[in-house]
Amino acid sequence: MTTTIKALYGGHEKLEGQTVTLKGWARSVRDGKAFAFVELSDGSVIKTCQLVIDGNNPCFETVRRLNIGAALIATGRLVNTPEARQPFELAVESIEVEGPSHPDYPLQKKRHTLEYLRTISHLRPRANIFQAVFRIRGEVSFAIHDYFHSLGFVYAHTPVITGSDAEGAPMFKISAPDSKTDFFGKPANLSGSGQLEAETFAQAFGGTYTFGPTFRAENSNTPRHASEFWMIEPEMAFCDLAGDMDNAEGLVKHIIRHVLKTCPFEMEFLNQFVDSTLIERLSAVADAEFERMEYTRAIELLEPVKNSFEYPVKWGMDLQTEHERYICEEICKKPVFLINYPKEIKAFYMRLNDDGKTVAAADLLVPYVGELIGGSQREERYDKLLERIAEAGLDPGDYGWYLDLRKYGTTRHAGYGLGLERMVMYVTGIANIRDSIPFPRTPGCF
Repeated sequence: MTTTIKALYGGHEKLEGQTVTLKGWARSVRDGKAFAFVELSDGSVIKTCQLVIDGNNPCFETVRRLNIGAALIATGRLVNTPEARQPFELAVESIEVEGPSHPDYPLQKKRHTLEYLRTISHLRPRANIFQAVFRIRGEVSFAIHDYFHSLGFVYAHTPVITGSDAEGAPMFKISAPDSKTDFFGKPANLSGSGQLEAETFAQAFGGTYTFGPTFRAENSNTPRHASEFWMIEPEMAFCDLAGDMDNAEGLVKHIIRHVLKTCPFEMEFLNQFVDSTLIERLSAVADAEFERMEYTRAIELLEPVKNSFEYPVKWGMDLQTEHERYICEEICKKPVFLINYPKEIKAFYMRLNDDGKTVAAADLLVPYVGELIGGSQREERYDKLLERIAEAGLDPGDYGWYLDLRKYGTTRHAGYGLGLERMVMYVTGIANIRDSIPFPRTPGCF
Protein backbone atom coordinates (compact mmCIF):
# COMPACT_ATOMS: atom_id res chain seq x y z
CA MET A 1 0.00 0.00 0.00
CA THR A 2 1.11 3.60 -0.62
CA THR A 3 1.33 5.60 2.60
CA THR A 4 3.08 8.57 4.18
CA ILE A 5 5.75 8.87 6.82
CA LYS A 6 3.32 10.80 9.00
CA ALA A 7 0.84 7.92 8.82
CA LEU A 8 3.59 5.45 9.75
CA TYR A 9 4.40 7.46 12.88
CA GLY A 10 0.76 7.12 13.84
CA GLY A 11 0.42 3.38 13.24
CA HIS A 12 3.70 1.61 12.46
CA GLU A 13 3.19 -0.92 15.25
CA LYS A 14 0.26 -2.48 13.39
CA LEU A 15 2.10 -2.52 10.04
CA GLU A 16 5.09 -4.60 11.15
CA GLY A 17 6.17 -6.86 8.29
CA GLN A 18 3.71 -5.42 5.76
CA THR A 19 4.75 -4.16 2.33
CA VAL A 20 4.40 -0.39 1.99
CA THR A 21 5.36 2.20 -0.63
CA LEU A 22 6.78 5.63 0.20
CA LYS A 23 7.29 8.55 -2.18
CA GLY A 24 9.71 11.32 -1.30
CA TRP A 25 13.16 12.89 -1.60
CA ALA A 26 16.56 11.68 -0.47
CA ARG A 27 17.91 13.74 2.44
CA SER A 28 21.10 11.70 2.74
CA VAL A 29 22.68 8.67 1.11
CA ARG A 30 25.21 6.39 2.86
CA ASP A 31 26.59 3.17 1.49
CA GLY A 32 28.88 0.38 2.60
CA LYS A 33 29.83 -3.04 1.32
CA ALA A 34 26.82 -4.82 2.81
CA PHE A 35 24.10 -2.16 3.01
CA ALA A 36 23.12 1.27 1.72
CA PHE A 37 20.98 3.73 3.67
CA VAL A 38 18.76 6.54 2.43
CA GLU A 39 17.09 9.09 4.69
CA LEU A 40 13.76 9.79 2.97
CA SER A 41 11.54 12.85 3.50
CA ASP A 42 8.08 12.95 1.95
CA GLY A 43 6.82 16.33 3.22
CA SER A 44 3.98 14.85 5.27
CA VAL A 45 5.83 15.50 8.52
CA ILE A 46 9.22 16.88 9.53
CA LYS A 47 10.35 13.37 10.49
CA THR A 48 12.09 11.08 7.97
CA CYS A 49 12.19 7.34 7.32
CA GLN A 50 15.39 5.35 6.89
CA LEU A 51 15.48 3.11 3.85
CA VAL A 52 17.76 0.07 4.16
CA ILE A 53 18.99 -1.56 0.95
CA ASP A 54 20.74 -4.93 1.14
CA GLY A 55 23.93 -5.29 -0.90
CA ASN A 56 22.39 -8.23 -2.78
CA ASN A 57 19.38 -6.17 -3.87
CA PRO A 58 19.35 -5.44 -7.65
CA CYS A 59 18.76 -1.73 -6.89
CA PHE A 60 21.84 -1.50 -4.63
CA GLU A 61 24.07 0.06 -7.30
CA THR A 62 21.32 2.48 -8.30
CA VAL A 63 21.10 3.69 -4.73
CA ARG A 64 24.87 4.09 -4.40
CA ARG A 65 24.83 6.48 -7.36
CA LEU A 66 22.02 8.65 -5.98
CA ASN A 67 22.59 12.29 -5.19
CA ILE A 68 20.90 14.12 -2.32
CA GLY A 69 17.58 15.61 -3.42
CA ALA A 70 16.63 12.79 -5.79
CA ALA A 71 12.90 11.98 -5.96
CA LEU A 72 12.25 8.32 -5.14
CA ILE A 73 9.46 5.75 -4.95
CA ALA A 74 10.50 3.02 -2.53
CA THR A 75 8.65 -0.21 -1.78
CA GLY A 76 9.62 -2.59 0.96
CA ARG A 77 8.82 -4.34 4.22
CA LEU A 78 8.24 -2.21 7.32
CA VAL A 79 10.45 -3.20 10.23
CA ASN A 80 9.84 -1.79 13.71
CA THR A 81 13.02 -0.73 15.52
CA PRO A 82 11.95 0.37 19.01
CA GLU A 83 15.53 0.43 20.34
CA ALA A 84 16.85 2.67 17.56
CA ARG A 85 16.68 6.44 17.11
CA GLN A 86 13.79 6.00 14.69
CA PRO A 87 10.95 3.63 15.68
CA PHE A 88 10.80 1.95 12.26
CA GLU A 89 12.65 1.57 8.96
CA LEU A 90 11.89 0.27 5.50
CA ALA A 91 13.70 -2.84 4.26
CA VAL A 92 13.66 -1.90 0.57
CA GLU A 93 12.68 -4.39 -2.10
CA SER A 94 12.60 -1.95 -5.04
CA ILE A 95 13.36 1.72 -5.73
CA GLU A 96 12.27 3.81 -8.68
CA VAL A 97 14.12 7.07 -9.34
CA GLU A 98 11.29 9.44 -10.24
CA GLY A 99 13.66 12.36 -10.70
CA PRO A 100 17.47 12.38 -10.36
CA SER A 101 19.27 15.24 -8.61
CA HIS A 102 22.40 17.03 -9.82
CA PRO A 103 25.55 16.72 -7.68
CA ASP A 104 25.58 20.49 -7.02
CA TYR A 105 22.28 20.34 -5.08
CA PRO A 106 22.60 23.31 -2.67
CA LEU A 107 21.18 21.63 0.46
CA GLN A 108 24.05 19.26 1.12
CA LYS A 109 24.75 20.19 4.73
CA LYS A 110 22.50 19.41 7.68
CA ARG A 111 22.21 23.07 8.66
CA HIS A 112 22.41 26.33 6.69
CA THR A 113 21.96 29.91 7.86
CA LEU A 114 18.55 31.47 7.35
CA GLU A 115 20.24 34.25 5.37
CA TYR A 116 21.67 31.73 2.92
CA LEU A 117 18.36 29.89 2.60
CA ARG A 118 16.65 33.15 1.63
CA THR A 119 18.86 33.23 -1.47
CA ILE A 120 17.34 29.92 -2.63
CA SER A 121 13.71 30.49 -1.70
CA HIS A 122 12.65 27.99 -4.39
CA LEU A 123 14.49 25.21 -2.54
CA ARG A 124 14.30 26.25 1.09
CA PRO A 125 10.93 24.52 1.77
CA ARG A 126 12.97 21.29 1.71
CA ALA A 127 15.13 22.40 4.66
CA ASN A 128 14.05 21.10 8.07
CA ILE A 129 13.35 24.50 9.59
CA PHE A 130 11.09 25.51 6.72
CA GLN A 131 9.43 22.12 6.66
CA ALA A 132 8.37 23.07 10.18
CA VAL A 133 7.57 26.76 9.61
CA PHE A 134 5.54 26.38 6.43
CA ARG A 135 3.60 23.36 7.68
CA ILE A 136 2.71 25.39 10.77
CA ARG A 137 1.78 28.36 8.57
CA GLY A 138 -0.69 26.10 6.77
CA GLU A 139 -2.15 24.86 10.06
CA VAL A 140 -2.43 28.44 11.38
CA SER A 141 -4.41 29.34 8.26
CA PHE A 142 -6.69 26.34 8.71
CA ALA A 143 -7.24 27.18 12.39
CA ILE A 144 -8.28 30.74 11.45
CA HIS A 145 -10.92 29.51 9.01
CA ASP A 146 -12.03 26.87 11.51
CA TYR A 147 -12.48 29.44 14.28
CA PHE A 148 -14.62 31.84 12.28
CA HIS A 149 -16.58 29.06 10.61
CA SER A 150 -17.47 27.71 14.04
CA LEU A 151 -18.90 31.14 14.91
CA GLY A 152 -21.01 31.31 11.74
CA PHE A 153 -18.96 34.10 10.14
CA VAL A 154 -19.13 34.60 6.37
CA TYR A 155 -15.78 34.52 4.56
CA ALA A 156 -15.64 37.57 2.27
CA HIS A 157 -13.20 38.19 -0.58
CA THR A 158 -12.44 41.91 -0.61
CA PRO A 159 -10.74 43.75 -3.51
CA VAL A 160 -6.99 43.73 -4.03
CA ILE A 161 -7.38 46.84 -6.22
CA THR A 162 -8.91 49.78 -4.39
CA GLY A 163 -9.56 53.48 -4.78
CA SER A 164 -9.84 54.21 -1.04
CA ASP A 165 -7.34 54.19 1.78
CA ALA A 166 -8.09 52.58 5.14
CA GLU A 167 -4.80 52.79 7.02
CA GLY A 168 -3.07 55.94 5.83
CA ALA A 169 0.10 53.99 5.02
CA PRO A 170 1.98 54.40 1.70
CA MET A 171 0.30 52.35 -1.03
CA PHE A 172 1.43 50.93 -4.35
CA LYS A 173 -0.17 52.86 -7.19
CA ILE A 174 -1.23 50.89 -10.26
CA SER A 175 -2.04 51.89 -13.83
CA ALA A 176 -2.40 50.26 -17.22
CA PRO A 177 0.74 50.21 -19.41
CA ASP A 178 0.96 52.99 -22.00
CA SER A 179 -2.25 54.54 -20.69
CA LYS A 180 -2.54 58.33 -20.78
CA THR A 181 -5.50 58.23 -18.44
CA ASP A 182 -6.29 56.26 -15.31
CA PHE A 183 -7.36 52.76 -16.35
CA PHE A 184 -10.15 52.73 -13.75
CA GLY A 185 -11.16 56.35 -14.29
CA LYS A 186 -9.39 57.51 -11.10
CA PRO A 187 -6.17 56.68 -9.25
CA ALA A 188 -6.07 53.13 -7.89
CA ASN A 189 -3.80 51.26 -5.51
CA LEU A 190 -3.03 47.79 -4.25
CA SER A 191 -5.06 47.38 -1.09
CA GLY A 192 -3.50 47.91 2.32
CA SER A 193 -6.57 46.51 4.08
CA GLY A 194 -9.87 44.85 3.26
CA GLN A 195 -11.52 46.28 6.37
CA LEU A 196 -13.73 48.98 4.86
CA GLU A 197 -15.23 46.60 2.33
CA ALA A 198 -15.63 43.93 5.02
CA GLU A 199 -17.82 46.32 7.00
CA THR A 200 -20.39 46.14 4.19
CA PHE A 201 -20.68 42.39 4.81
CA ALA A 202 -20.87 42.80 8.58
CA GLN A 203 -23.92 45.05 8.14
CA ALA A 204 -25.59 42.28 6.14
CA PHE A 205 -24.42 39.03 7.75
CA GLY A 206 -23.57 40.12 11.28
CA GLY A 207 -20.13 38.48 11.34
CA THR A 208 -17.65 38.32 8.48
CA TYR A 209 -13.92 38.05 7.92
CA THR A 210 -11.41 38.58 5.14
CA PHE A 211 -8.21 36.64 4.64
CA GLY A 212 -6.00 37.78 1.80
CA PRO A 213 -2.89 39.61 0.60
CA THR A 214 -2.30 43.25 1.48
CA PHE A 215 0.42 45.65 0.38
CA ARG A 216 2.41 48.54 1.89
CA ALA A 217 4.84 50.70 -0.07
CA GLU A 218 6.99 51.48 2.97
CA ASN A 219 10.76 51.34 2.49
CA SER A 220 11.16 49.48 5.80
CA ASN A 221 14.08 47.09 5.98
CA THR A 222 13.27 45.62 9.38
CA PRO A 223 12.70 42.03 10.55
CA ARG A 224 9.00 42.85 11.09
CA HIS A 225 7.98 44.54 7.83
CA ALA A 226 7.25 43.28 4.32
CA SER A 227 5.78 44.89 1.23
CA GLU A 228 3.33 42.03 0.72
CA PHE A 229 1.73 40.11 3.56
CA TRP A 230 -1.51 38.34 4.48
CA MET A 231 -4.15 39.81 6.77
CA ILE A 232 -7.11 38.36 8.62
CA GLU A 233 -9.74 41.03 9.26
CA PRO A 234 -13.00 40.12 11.02
CA GLU A 235 -15.85 42.61 11.33
CA MET A 236 -18.77 42.16 13.72
CA ALA A 237 -22.10 43.99 13.85
CA PHE A 238 -23.80 44.69 17.20
CA CYS A 239 -20.34 44.50 18.80
CA ASP A 240 -18.43 46.92 21.02
CA LEU A 241 -14.76 47.10 21.98
CA ALA A 242 -15.09 44.50 24.75
CA GLY A 243 -16.69 42.02 22.36
CA ASP A 244 -13.96 42.73 19.82
CA MET A 245 -11.26 41.84 22.36
CA ASP A 246 -13.12 38.70 23.42
CA ASN A 247 -13.17 37.51 19.81
CA ALA A 248 -9.48 38.31 19.24
CA GLU A 249 -8.40 36.55 22.42
CA GLY A 250 -10.41 33.50 21.43
CA LEU A 251 -8.80 33.42 17.99
CA VAL A 252 -5.23 33.59 19.30
CA LYS A 253 -5.85 30.82 21.82
CA HIS A 254 -7.58 28.65 19.21
CA ILE A 255 -4.62 29.00 16.82
CA ILE A 256 -2.07 28.13 19.50
CA ARG A 257 -3.99 25.08 20.74
CA HIS A 258 -4.53 23.85 17.19
CA VAL A 259 -0.83 24.12 16.27
CA LEU A 260 0.32 22.42 19.47
CA LYS A 261 -2.09 19.58 18.75
CA THR A 262 -1.51 19.09 15.02
CA CYS A 263 2.22 19.85 14.70
CA PRO A 264 3.91 18.16 17.70
CA PHE A 265 7.04 17.04 15.80
CA GLU A 266 7.48 20.44 14.15
CA MET A 267 7.03 22.25 17.47
CA GLU A 268 9.53 19.94 19.16
CA PHE A 269 12.04 20.68 16.39
CA LEU A 270 11.60 24.44 16.75
CA ASN A 271 11.74 24.17 20.52
CA GLN A 272 15.09 22.41 20.18
CA PHE A 273 16.73 24.49 17.46
CA VAL A 274 15.04 27.94 17.48
CA ASP A 275 13.59 28.80 20.92
CA SER A 276 13.91 26.45 23.90
CA THR A 277 11.00 28.19 25.67
CA LEU A 278 8.59 28.07 22.73
CA ILE A 279 6.22 25.28 23.75
CA GLU A 280 6.16 26.33 27.40
CA ARG A 281 5.51 29.95 26.46
CA LEU A 282 2.71 29.20 24.03
CA SER A 283 1.06 26.74 26.40
CA ALA A 284 1.01 29.43 29.08
CA VAL A 285 -0.58 31.95 26.69
CA ALA A 286 -3.26 29.44 25.66
CA ASP A 287 -4.32 29.18 29.32
CA ALA A 288 -3.82 32.82 30.34
CA GLU A 289 -6.45 35.49 30.88
CA PHE A 290 -5.32 38.42 28.78
CA GLU A 291 -4.84 41.73 30.58
CA ARG A 292 -6.73 44.87 29.52
CA MET A 293 -5.03 48.18 30.21
CA GLU A 294 -5.70 51.81 29.31
CA TYR A 295 -3.12 53.48 27.08
CA THR A 296 -2.87 56.32 29.62
CA ARG A 297 -2.11 53.84 32.40
CA ALA A 298 0.58 52.21 30.28
CA ILE A 299 2.30 55.56 29.78
CA GLU A 300 2.22 56.12 33.56
CA LEU A 301 3.88 52.74 34.13
CA LEU A 302 6.51 53.36 31.45
CA GLU A 303 7.46 56.82 32.73
CA PRO A 304 9.59 55.62 35.70
CA VAL A 305 11.75 53.48 33.36
CA LYS A 306 11.77 55.82 30.36
CA ASN A 307 15.58 56.07 30.41
CA SER A 308 15.74 52.36 29.57
CA PHE A 309 14.29 53.00 26.12
CA GLU A 310 15.73 54.26 22.86
CA TYR A 311 12.55 56.26 22.16
CA PRO A 312 11.31 58.78 24.76
CA VAL A 313 8.02 58.00 26.48
CA LYS A 314 5.23 60.58 26.57
CA TRP A 315 1.45 60.64 26.30
CA GLY A 316 0.32 60.93 22.70
CA MET A 317 3.17 58.94 21.19
CA ASP A 318 2.74 55.84 19.07
CA LEU A 319 4.36 53.16 21.20
CA GLN A 320 7.39 51.38 19.79
CA THR A 321 8.08 47.65 19.96
CA GLU A 322 10.43 48.15 22.91
CA HIS A 323 7.61 49.78 24.91
CA GLU A 324 5.05 47.17 23.90
CA ARG A 325 7.30 44.29 24.87
CA TYR A 326 8.17 45.88 28.21
CA ILE A 327 4.47 46.20 29.06
CA CYS A 328 3.65 42.53 28.38
CA GLU A 329 6.98 40.97 29.38
CA GLU A 330 8.00 43.01 32.44
CA ILE A 331 4.86 44.70 33.79
CA CYS A 332 2.08 42.20 33.10
CA LYS A 333 4.09 39.09 32.14
CA LYS A 334 1.34 37.96 29.76
CA PRO A 335 -0.58 39.22 26.69
CA VAL A 336 -2.14 42.66 27.12
CA PHE A 337 -4.87 44.54 25.28
CA LEU A 338 -3.93 48.22 25.32
CA ILE A 339 -7.08 50.30 24.86
CA ASN A 340 -8.26 53.87 24.24
CA TYR A 341 -5.40 55.43 22.28
CA PRO A 342 -5.03 59.15 21.42
CA LYS A 343 -7.09 59.83 18.32
CA GLU A 344 -4.20 61.57 16.54
CA ILE A 345 -2.25 58.33 16.18
CA LYS A 346 -5.14 56.14 15.06
CA ALA A 347 -7.20 55.77 11.88
CA PHE A 348 -10.21 57.93 11.04
CA TYR A 349 -12.74 55.08 11.27
CA MET A 350 -12.18 54.38 14.98
CA ARG A 351 -14.97 55.44 17.34
CA LEU A 352 -14.34 58.70 19.17
CA ASN A 353 -14.64 58.35 22.94
CA ASP A 354 -16.65 60.76 25.08
CA ASP A 355 -13.46 62.56 26.21
CA GLY A 356 -12.94 63.80 22.63
CA LYS A 357 -9.24 62.91 22.88
CA THR A 358 -9.12 59.15 22.54
CA VAL A 359 -10.67 56.48 20.35
CA ALA A 360 -12.01 53.03 21.22
CA ALA A 361 -9.01 51.15 19.89
CA ALA A 362 -7.42 47.96 21.21
CA ASP A 363 -4.01 46.57 20.30
CA LEU A 364 -3.01 43.11 21.51
CA LEU A 365 0.58 43.03 22.74
CA VAL A 366 2.24 39.66 23.27
CA PRO A 367 5.60 38.72 24.84
CA TYR A 368 8.62 38.48 22.51
CA VAL A 369 6.77 40.11 19.60
CA GLY A 370 4.95 43.26 20.70
CA GLU A 371 1.84 44.18 18.72
CA LEU A 372 0.11 41.15 17.24
CA ILE A 373 -3.40 42.50 16.60
CA GLY A 374 -4.77 45.99 16.04
CA GLY A 375 -8.49 46.69 16.25
CA SER A 376 -11.22 49.05 17.33
CA GLN A 377 -14.88 49.76 17.66
CA ARG A 378 -15.80 51.52 14.42
CA GLU A 379 -17.36 54.98 14.30
CA GLU A 380 -21.03 54.30 13.54
CA ARG A 381 -22.23 57.94 13.88
CA TYR A 382 -22.52 59.61 10.47
CA ASP A 383 -21.62 63.15 11.58
CA LYS A 384 -18.68 62.06 13.71
CA LEU A 385 -17.30 59.90 10.90
CA LEU A 386 -17.61 62.77 8.43
CA GLU A 387 -15.67 65.01 10.83
CA ARG A 388 -12.93 62.41 11.25
CA ILE A 389 -12.59 61.98 7.46
CA ALA A 390 -12.14 65.76 7.13
CA GLU A 391 -9.62 65.85 10.00
CA ALA A 392 -7.59 63.14 8.26
CA GLY A 393 -7.43 65.25 5.09
CA LEU A 394 -9.35 62.69 3.05
CA ASP A 395 -11.89 63.41 0.33
CA PRO A 396 -15.42 62.56 1.60
CA GLY A 397 -16.36 61.84 -2.01
CA ASP A 398 -14.12 58.79 -1.95
CA TYR A 399 -16.03 57.42 1.03
CA GLY A 400 -19.63 58.02 0.01
CA TRP A 401 -20.40 54.30 0.01
CA TYR A 402 -18.74 53.92 3.41
CA LEU A 403 -20.80 56.79 4.84
CA ASP A 404 -23.93 55.16 3.41
CA LEU A 405 -23.44 52.28 5.81
CA ARG A 406 -24.09 54.80 8.61
CA LYS A 407 -27.32 55.99 6.95
CA TYR A 408 -29.07 52.71 6.35
CA GLY A 409 -29.53 50.65 9.49
CA THR A 410 -26.17 51.16 11.11
CA THR A 411 -25.17 49.22 14.20
CA ARG A 412 -22.47 49.29 16.80
CA HIS A 413 -19.69 47.33 15.15
CA ALA A 414 -16.05 46.44 15.68
CA GLY A 415 -13.20 44.52 14.13
CA TYR A 416 -9.47 43.95 14.06
CA GLY A 417 -6.58 42.90 11.87
CA LEU A 418 -4.18 40.03 12.48
CA GLY A 419 -1.12 39.74 10.28
CA LEU A 420 -0.64 36.09 9.34
CA GLU A 421 3.14 36.43 9.19
CA ARG A 422 3.25 38.02 12.66
CA MET A 423 1.20 35.10 14.00
CA VAL A 424 3.47 32.57 12.31
CA MET A 425 6.51 34.32 13.81
CA TYR A 426 4.90 34.16 17.23
CA VAL A 427 4.04 30.45 17.19
CA THR A 428 7.32 29.32 15.58
CA GLY A 429 9.81 31.60 17.33
CA ILE A 430 11.13 32.75 13.94
CA ALA A 431 12.53 36.26 14.34
CA ASN A 432 12.41 37.60 10.77
CA ILE A 433 9.23 38.06 8.75
CA ARG A 434 11.15 37.02 5.62
CA ASP A 435 11.27 33.51 7.05
CA SER A 436 7.54 33.29 7.77
CA ILE A 437 6.32 33.68 4.18
CA PRO A 438 7.32 31.44 1.24
CA PHE A 439 8.47 34.19 -1.13
CA PRO A 440 9.10 37.43 0.81
CA ARG A 441 8.57 40.70 -0.99
CA THR A 442 10.68 43.44 0.57
CA PRO A 443 12.52 46.49 -0.84
CA GLY A 444 15.13 45.33 -3.34
CA CYS A 445 13.96 41.70 -3.28
CA PHE A 446 14.20 41.36 -7.07
